Amino acid sequence: MTLKPLHELHQRRFGRNLGVGLLLVAFVAIIFGLTVVKVTNEDFTVPAVEELN
Repeated sequence: MTLKPLHELHQRRFGRNLGVGLLLVAFVAIIFGLTVVKVTNEDFTVPAVEELN
């Protein structure tokens, strides 16, 4: 039993999915980097929680 070669449509779809995946990974990396920089900043303090009374 031989496997049929991929259709040209599948190759284009794979390329598009790969591009979207790489953009998603880059976006997550940027957000993570910004978060690390903000939290490791010496001026960072956790906001105080005000009680509702």
